[in-house]
This record gives sequence, structure tokens and C-alpha cells, in this order.
Amino acid sequence: MKPYNLEERIFLFAKECRIYIRTLPKNISNIEDGKQLIRSSGSVGANYIEANEKLGDKDLIFRLKIARKEAKESKFWLQLLNDLNPDQKSTSESLLFEVEELRKILSAIISKTSKQ
Repeated sequence: MKPYNLEERIFLFAKECRIYIRTLPKNISNIEDGKQLIRSSGSVGANYIEANEKLGDKDLIFRLKIARKEAKESKFWLQLLNDLNPDQKSTSESLLFEVEELRKILSAIISKTSKQ
């Protein structure tokens, strides 16, 4: 079961991405794509934390949109790694599901905040 606290859930996603990267064969594409995934998955969390320390509603929405953008980027790298490493599909597919859930949650927060 996923944690209810979104900050904790995003942290676990970034952590699980790093654990996943360690399981992949060490070749140029996995190393480079893995670095990109590490950056983008960590950026989701960093921007969400910054959004929580907002300076105003515009800043909150801006940071949440960046976090959502980074989630979309993480999804791209995960899809690429998933396709190129079929023996690791169960792990990458669970991460793909989670990043899509996080993206939907961030979109819902942005939508509700924008309407206030």
C-alpha cells in the first residue's frame, strides 16, 4: 500500500528508481538513461517540496507544474529503459504505473488550486 503522504510517496518513487537502476546491466545506454531518470525522479520530489514552501499561489502552481513536468520526463526514461531491458519489466512497469499516478495527483492539485 502506498503512503498517504504525497511527499513520502514521491520520495519512495525516487528511491525505487535508484534501486531499479542498480539492477540494470551496465552498458552505455542504461548508464546514460539511468542518470536522466535519477535526475528527473529526484526533481519531482525537490519541486514538490518547494511547492509546499510556496511564496504564494502563483509560486505553488509553478512548482507543481515543474514537478508534473519532471514526472512526465521520468516516465519517458522509464519507458525507454523498460523497452530496452525486457528482463526487468516487472520492476519498470510498477514504476511506470506509480509515476503516472503521481502525475495524475499533481495534475489534480494544480487544477483545484488554479480554481480557487
